[in-house]
Amino acid sequence: MEIVWFAALALLLAGYFALEGFDIGVGMLLPVLGRDQAARDRLVGAIAPFVLANEVWLVAGVGVLFGAFPSLEGDVLFALYPLVVALLVSWIVRDAGLWFRRRVEGPRWRGFWDGALCAGSWGLALTWGFALARLATGLDGLPALLLGVVLAAVVAAAFAFHGRTFAAWRLPGHGRPRGGRALFGSAVLAAAPALAGLALTGATVLGHAAPAGTLNMLGLMVVPFAPFMVGAQIWVWRTFGPRRPAGSRVPSFF
Repeated sequence: MEIVWFAALALLLAGYFALEGFDIGVGMLLPVLGRDQAARDRLVGAIAPFVLANEVWLVAGVGVLFGAFPSLEGDVLFALYPLVVALLVSWIVRDAGLWFRRRVEGPRWRGFWDGALCAGSWGLALTWGFALARLATGLDGLPALLLGVVLAAVVAAAFAFHGRTFAAWRLPGHGRPRGGRALFGSAVLAAAPALAGLALTGATVLGHAAPAGTLNMLGLMVVPFAPFMVGAQIWVWRTFGPRRPAGSRVPSFF
């Protein structure tokens, strides 16, 4: 059962990177892809239907970590406390940019929250790179810092490429149109750092697994809800795919 729950954790984290990665990437590139306010509104409208559904993957992954590997949770939070805080702050700033940018009309208000959206997206990408470096090696000091800089650059580049591919797939006029295969390929690229980090920490994670009885009970509680999560993702992508005009059926609060 430990292997099954480790695979579930890997799937959820990779799913978060692959799906939320394009949201983050579009936010990172918002000043580049959106040269004027109308273009930025279209870009935010393109990712808006997917944001909340994509964030569910991270919430579910944290739930699996706490439930299936409870003794690891304290170690991770203690070792990565500054990075966890940075992730939460970046998440809040990014989502605040999404939620508040259209609350008041006016270029200054919209520009401020567009900046928050961009800054929060960069914060998420870079902090995830440093967190993966720390988790994968367990190193501290200068070695972890140097590896963290490298992985932060890799994750940021992967997310930016994924966001660029998504914009070309979802919206006309943002580069050469990309098909579903190109989007899938960029999703695999975005998920690769997360899978690599978990692969390097596999033995450590498995060593902190909960007792077999706890894992079995957790399975009885979680498995019945898994089809709803998958079904919701399929519905979102079928409803807000590129065949529909950009901005149609986009929640008004974005």
